[in-house]
Amino acid sequence: MTKEEKNQAIDALVSDLGSNANFYLADISNLNAEQTYKLRAAAHKKSIGIKVVKNTLLRKALERAEGEFDGLYDVLKGNTSIMFSETGNAPAKLIAELRKKGDRPILKGAWVGESIYLGDENVKVLESIKSKEEVIGEIIGILQSPAKNVISALQTPGRNIAGILQTLAEKAE
Repeated sequence: MTKEEKNQAIDALVSDLGSNANFYLADISNLNAEQTYKLRAAAHKKSIGIKVVKNTLLRKALERAEGEFDGLYDVLKGNTSIMFSETGNAPAKLIAELRKKGDRPILKGAWVGESIYLGDENVKVLESIKSKEEVIGEIIGILQSPAKNVISALQTPGRNIAGILQTLAEKAE
């Protein structure tokens, strides 16, 4: 790779890091062609981008990008793939799903919600992080519940009073 090609690759990674709020660093080595294809297909379905990167280029991109990525430098050894996602827990769910069938991919580190997670033991923690849409849905559900109860309580006595009045009117006739 020429110096110009390396700079272009670094610039592309900086752009990817800037346009994605979440990324995971994983080891997908030892996957055969079929397993790699299945990983990429599953990632595509879940809107997760995957790139195999050189550690030195990724480190330079992390140094240039906005953010405190210093804690991820130690995991940049061996084979490294980077997974980009708008949803913070999507790559963790994909990794957990694929780990049921084999021992790869292995989570090396992740940047989710401006926090760093290091090590494969954090897959379960990252899986449990709720996406923005899930949190908004829960908040809406919580806010709607009291309103529904109030409306229901207001409607019930009204029906009872109307029923009583109708019965009294019929008896009076």
